[in-house]
Amino acid sequence: MATTVDLIPLPAKVEWDGTSGPFTGRVRTSLDPSLAAEAYRLTVSPEGAEITGGDDAGVFWGSQTIRQLRGLDAFRRAPIEQEPVTVPYLTVEDAPRFAWRGLMLDVARHFLPKDDVLRYIDLLAVHKLNVLHLHLTDDQGWRVEIERYPRLAEVGAWRRRTRMGWGDPPMWDERPHGGFYTRDDLREIVAYAAERHVTVVPEIDLPGHTQAAIAAYPWLGNADVVDTGALEVKTDWGINPHVLAPTAAVVSFFEDVLEEVLDVFPSRFVHIGGDECVKDQWRRSPTAQARIRELGVAGEDGMQSWMIRHFDRWLADRGRRLIGWDEILEGGLADGAAVMCWRWYRGGVAAAKAGHDVVMCPQQEVYLDHVQDPGPDEPVPFGWVHTLQDVYRFEPVPPSLAGTPHAASVIGAQANLWSEVTENRARVDYQVFPRLAAFAEVAWSALPAPGERDVAGFERRMDCAHYARLDALGVGYRPPSGPRPWQRRPGVPGRMHGKPRRPWHTA
Repeated sequence: MATTVDLIPLPAKVEWDGTSGPFTGRVRTSLDPSLAAEAYRLTVSPEGAEITGGDDAGVFWGSQTIRQLRGLDAFRRAPIEQEPVTVPYLTVEDAPRFAWRGLMLDVARHFLPKDDVLRYIDLLAVHKLNVLHLHLTDDQGWRVEIERYPRLAEVGAWRRRTRMGWGDPPMWDERPHGGFYTRDDLREIVAYAAERHVTVVPEIDLPGHTQAAIAAYPWLGNADVVDTGALEVKTDWGINPHVLAPTAAVVSFFEDVLEEVLDVFPSRFVHIGGDECVKDQWRRSPTAQARIRELGVAGEDGMQSWMIRHFDRWLADRGRRLIGWDEILEGGLADGAAVMCWRWYRGGVAAAKAGHDVVMCPQQEVYLDHVQDPGPDEPVPFGWVHTLQDVYRFEPVPPSLAGTPHAASVIGAQANLWSEVTENRARVDYQVFPRLAAFAEVAWSALPAPGERDVAGFERRMDCAHYARLDALGVGYRPPSGPRPWQRRPGVPGRMHGKPRRPWHTA
């Protein structure tokens, strides 16, 4: 039987006198505008359950709490228990700490079929997470159908082989890899997510991370310094020198692309990437240099800033808001843009102090492609070690912002899964869970400072109830004891980073 402390994420306030009994299955719902957005009040009694929400989302999150109280059958596709379920008769008052509680899935490096994306929307909903950030384009693949430019899917969605892991000498999977979502696929994903109060935020990366697009349409690249017609969709990993040419024609091309993206995705925010744009080709390109002089911008960095500002205004004119990785701060940023901070906390702190909305997702804390344990059996070790306990101690608001008016600019947090070495659903599950459960509690619940958090209590709730829920959902998570034999990948090389210092001491 579930108890109050078995709930994940942890509710704000629970009152329970220890009384339990059968659940009738009857659920009454209502709205109370005095409650905050996404907040709910839940009462479970012998007569059934009553959920009062601040809005429809609040009612939905209350239903997820009932689901946990009802036990494992509530997480199966069909019940297997015949006896009436016993639940605690209690009251819960709850509301999220942050408005943006997200997970990024990189479907560009390794394509995830539509059904796997829909499944992850269900998993987000279970954990009261409300944003799915889809990284749809990169050097290694273009995953969204654009009707005006069909070669983006015909050519850009496929690569001839794939690097396995990192390390030298490189290892290769010689099978072709690819796939893309049709516009109707994406409309289905958006609609399915909306029914579960999850917003899907699309990312179309520019001006870097664009080799797949250049392979489809070579004139998008810096053809005056590189033979762009010889480029293929990138087959390995790492930062890439092949970036978009900063011409008016290329800008117009991506306006066309984004017009179709906006037609499919109703989200307020649209992610345009903006990270890791290597400008060596611009420095060598007469065309790029002429464009810099034409616009009167301050060199290559000013050219990238101009492109970001252009698309910020372009999106704003259409009632949307631009969000990008923290490199978009370089060279100045338009007032309406939001920043997704991935490099420590410094960019996020600077953006918040400048009045920009910020989503915190530092790679040193919540990049789920990073290894979960220093042991030798971890599959394809990469990055820094982020244990379940480390993720539970993640704090989205750094000390330099805490207690100041700028803290309100941190609108949320996100965990990111880059997919260089997560080539299928099983690998995604292993990297994401159970750490996403810890992240969900950080994003939803008002927890103490990192050093004061009840890590043992969280682990107890995982052991007593939540791992079993994940089992019922069919999630192939990493067990607390370490990877199962079939989850290991012996022989596939990884690449670990040096141990970082903790950023909250200086951020």
